[in-house]
Amino acid sequence: MKKIFAEFFGTYWLVFGGCGSALFAAGIPDLGIGFMGVSLAFGLTVLTMAYAVGHISGGHFNPAVSIGLWAGGRFSAKDLPSYITAQCVGAIAAAATLYTILIGKPGFTIDNTKAGAFASNGFGAFSPDGYNLESAFLAEFVLTAFFVIIILGATDKFANGKFAGIAIGLALTLIHLISIPITNTSVNPARSLSQAIFAGGEPLTQVWLFWLAPIVGAVFGGFIYKALLEKKDE
Repeated sequence: MKKIFAEFFGTYWLVFGGCGSALFAAGIPDLGIGFMGVSLAFGLTVLTMAYAVGHISGGHFNPAVSIGLWAGGRFSAKDLPSYITAQCVGAIAAAATLYTILIGKPGFTIDNTKAGAFASNGFGAFSPDGYNLESAFLAEFVLTAFFVIIILGATDKFANGKFAGIAIGLALTLIHLISIPITNTSVNPARSLSQAIFAGGEPLTQVWLFWLAPIVGAVFGGFIYKALLEKKDE
């Protein structure tokens, strides 16, 4: 149960901190943190929780990461359902908190006819810069694959584990710097689901891609690391 709670709280913090920075702080006139600030916020959520609860659950906070670690031989398949459930519930709880805060602002509404509604992900007309489905899929696939490779490498028993959280947090920051204009950055199905539920409309109908592409990319990254990069015991 401690592992489940760790994944719940870790994913809650990721969504609250990352999506919260986009919703509250990204566009404040003359003082907004912009894409760079939001990218850093997502990286910091993972970095801080990796050190806070990573030693308890492994610090996945992301269904695609859990599946990628399984593909890389680092995680048991029997634990996938409980981890993924905890991650999704944590993400939805964070989105509910964000929504509750936002309704306290006069005039707040979610316009789900526009890209990025409630920090949701999207493609086509719902991509921040108009990228189509194929481009969105490829970006999410590649970035999730490399994210899993970085996680597997940084947490390898031959690596310096003390710095794993920093490497993983900075990797997520870089991923957001690359892909916010493309899809508003997912690489995390739980994060995509939570925001799409509250946005509704087209963002919710597009959420399938932000489960499929990250999971396929994570499996590919896990298999690549295990087959081609993992150092074997001599």
